[in-house]
Amino acid sequence: MMNTPDEQVQALAYLRCSGLGQVDGDSFPRQRDTIHAYASRHGFKVVGEFIDEGVSGTVESEARQGFSDMIERIASNCVRVVLVERSDRLARDLMVSEMLIGRLKRLQVRIIDASSGLDLTDSTDPSRVLMRQVMASVDQYAKSELVAKLAKARKRIRKAKGRCEGRKPYGFQESEAVTLERILAMSLENKSTRSIADSLNDLDLRTRYGHAWSFGMVASILKASKNRQDSGTKTLAS
Repeated sequence: MMNTPDEQVQALAYLRCSGLGQVDGDSFPRQRDTIHAYASRHGFKVVGEFIDEGVSGTVESEARQGFSDMIERIASNCVRVVLVERSDRLARDLMVSEMLIGRLKRLQVRIIDASSGLDLTDSTDPSRVLMRQVMASVDQYAKSELVAKLAKARKRIRKAKGRCEGRKPYGFQESEAVTLERILAMSLENKSTRSIADSLNDLDLRTRYGHAWSFGMVASILKASKNRQDSGTKTLAS
């Protein structure tokens, strides 16, 4: 039975996309619409929203600033429901999914898949547990299959054309060069990725898509920069 307005249960919304290129697309609006439509139909009131931009569904909670902030919010008040668009927005990797679900269950929090209505934390019904794990396994397989197909396609293009264009790395655009230099300089000073993100936000610097910085995004940029440097070193050595 749906709750009346006075009986609405407070809930938090969790949104995630894995590619920075998706941040400016329809991923977040679509997730948000699905969550709020479910909340409206079932008597939930969304009182907070937490987002992880450009964070892979295979990384654990410690590398997700949005998820970590949501845990802090849950620990500080009585909100005990989290709504996600689909189970794969929580995680694509089965082990990571179960770990995140377990962490929220220990806080007595329910996680609801807004697309299917499935309570991802319900362990009383073995069939629900099986369904949850099957869904996570299918998402994990689909992601792995897509990655493999894209890798093969890139290999064919490189063989035919000598290169394969993709999303330009951060710093490629002229407007990003100064911010990238600042990130690299702070990293050389052994500042943490969270400290670097906070410094960039304090300076009112924004990401490529105009959003605030998270430590996960800084870590991704530093990793990509190191990989490019390592690749250049190997090329010179050869």
